[in-house]
Amino acid sequence: MRSHLISFDGKTIDTSCMLGSAMQMLQDTKTSSRVTFGLFEADLKSGELRKAGNRVKLQALPFKVLTVLLENAGEVVTREELQIRVWGPDVIVDFEHSLSNAIKKLREALGDSAENPRFIETLSRRGFRFIAPIGFTENQPQAVADNSVINVTMGLPVTQAPLAGQTLELKAQNVSPGHTWHKFIVPTLCFGLGALLAGTAFQFWNARQPSPILPRISQITQGDTIYASKDHLLGALSAFVTDGVHLFTPSAENGRVVLSQISMSTGSGQTIPLLSEIGTPEVEDISPDGTKLLVRSNLASATQQPLWVVPVDGGSAFRVSNVLVQDATWMPDGKSILYTSGNQLFIVSLEEKKSTVFATVAGHAFWPRWSRDGKTLRFTIIDPVNHTSSLWEISQGQRTAHPILKSLNDSVRECCGIWTADGRFFVFEATENSYTDLWKVNASLNSSPIRITNGPLNYQAPAPGRNGGQIFFVGQDLHSLLERYDSERKEYVPQQGFLATADHIRFSNDGHWVLWVDSNHHLWRARVDGTDKVLLTPASMWVFMATWSPDATRIAFMAREPRQPWQIYTINPDGGAPERLLQENQNIGDPSFSADGKSLVFGSVPELMGEEKAPKSLKIFELITHRVTEITNSQGLYSPRWSPDGRFIAAITLDQKKLMLYDTKTAVWKTLAITSAANPVWSNDSKALYLHAYRAENRPVLRVSVPDGQIEEIANLNNFHASNVTHDDFAGITTDNVLLMHTEVSSGNLFTMDLGLK
Repeated sequence: MRSHLISFDGKTIDTSCMLGSAMQMLQDTKTSSRVTFGLFEADLKSGELRKAGNRVKLQALPFKVLTVLLENAGEVVTREELQIRVWGPDVIVDFEHSLSNAIKKLREALGDSAENPRFIETLSRRGFRFIAPIGFTENQPQAVADNSVINVTMGLPVTQAPLAGQTLELKAQNVSPGHTWHKFIVPTLCFGLGALLAGTAFQFWNARQPSPILPRISQITQGDTIYASKDHLLGALSAFVTDGVHLFTPSAENGRVVLSQISMSTGSGQTIPLLSEIGTPEVEDISPDGTKLLVRSNLASATQQPLWVVPVDGGSAFRVSNVLVQDATWMPDGKSILYTSGNQLFIVSLEEKKSTVFATVAGHAFWPRWSRDGKTLRFTIIDPVNHTSSLWEISQGQRTAHPILKSLNDSVRECCGIWTADGRFFVFEATENSYTDLWKVNASLNSSPIRITNGPLNYQAPAPGRNGGQIFFVGQDLHSLLERYDSERKEYVPQQGFLATADHIRFSNDGHWVLWVDSNHHLWRARVDGTDKVLLTPASMWVFMATWSPDATRIAFMAREPRQPWQIYTINPDGGAPERLLQENQNIGDPSFSADGKSLVFGSVPELMGEEKAPKSLKIFELITHRVTEITNSQGLYSPRWSPDGRFIAAITLDQKKLMLYDTKTAVWKTLAITSAANPVWSNDSKALYLHAYRAENRPVLRVSVPDGQIEEIANLNNFHASNVTHDDFAGITTDNVLLMHTEVSSGNLFTMDLGLK
């Protein structure tokens, strides 16, 4: 080890022993700890892997790979590093094959996958990275007292600031002759200072580790039916609440969403009857006395919907004035309601039925919640252009909003905060890399946020108990599946092979190639047999849909970068850098090629996916000249689709209630069908359109003949095997016009923990 010299009372001391002891202790601590991630625990000392306490069979070589990845969690570990650490520099083996086999066995043990990783991410031509949060279960040695801290400035790899207390500063000096007592005091100082330095190193090491999760999580329900509609960027933020005896929450029942009352003690539930006008219920809040619910109906596609007061005892519900709201909460007095609409907050009196402006904020406001003393309102602001969400607050007196929790990084989407009943903590959810956990911070915001859940489920929608520090929340596990409709059996069957979890599938006109979007919103292409599979988009890009040019030499797709609006890109099917076609500062999408492949039709996106105030019409982009022209009388339309023969352009009205057809020869629009409509797809012969009537009864997929508009129902929710399908999305058709449906099966349950326990 390199010699380090310090000066103490005018004498020079070699501190190699101190630094060696400290660094060895750091290394021993790191490698001997039992590391936890999700339901797993890896004992790096014994070489054992356990899941929920049960031992998982894993060979020594894959475990060594896991050890190296855990020791470098969050960082890229190159193949060369793994070769040296696991196989050694002098061992000659078929390294690539051995490494691939070890990673495969490791993923099998963890139930992980390369396509949708939760633990081990593959970085092409670079290496691997462990991406899940980790924790440590062994107790660490007690740190040294504050008045014994040493501040060493000799290159020790400490990144934290010195601890408070008395500091002994040691500076490097050149070697000089000393007195004879130096021979006796050096070993003593070396031992003593080495122990102090090692203790300090432990203190710094502990400070860099995740705080242990102390509150115990208890599960309330077991039925996997709790409906957790949660898309921060679409404004679908369904909450649940408690009156101290029951929990009130949306739940899934035979493919539909109902309002349920669930016993906190037994977990059993019953459905609360609702008026048909309420439709899909979204719970917003419960009155201060616990007798009335605020429920937002969800019968249309707009973010602003009617608001209802629903008595918890099953009494008659009534609509709140004539307001349309994004979200709402009771005022502390229980006589008025604060609701949000666009970037404004209003207060409406239930007696006078008049609304007054409370404040104007810098974005779309959701999830408003008052502090326990009624003086401070905190809420979530969603930016529909940059696709971000953040937490803000406003005081009852000043009415000026400002953001909170600036300490979290820019990639985290914060949402949905609540105060505990004792007023001590503010609890919120944060989403990063598609995973959601709960965090807490002191209500006064005078401390750093602390994570209080850590997978393996997505934990969301926190709700305060009526007393103390108890909170409730939803734990959700979501599985995606692609299914194809078997017309003979009249049922959907799972798609096998490489498209098993794909969405937004498009086949090339010649039937040789296929495009799809995976569960991480990345764009892929392959031959129809699964060979020549290529990832087309970078990890940072979020893709919604894509389409082939008629000759399959170009791909156009709708995507967005972090904190950016939806845009249109093109890319070569063999890969390369995506090319952004327009520099719009608003959301645009749904590109569709003309029959000759020289132009694209596109539109703005509806308010559920973007800025509602932006003008919306359909436009044509000429790929050679870059000229953009607006289609006549296309205002208020979106989701255009050009027919394969080039004769027609289909589109949907913004309220998603009409399917429109544009004749390119006569330049005339006509209403083709009046029905709930989403994601139109042309048949290969241009004689029909398939669309998803997702707001109609049983959410059918329809076939609409062109140009006469005759409607035929092909399939609906009753054709699925799974009873707990929480979301079905029309994913496209095959080359022989077979329906493809992307489904999500959610297992959602209610959980609780008490943050007030010591």
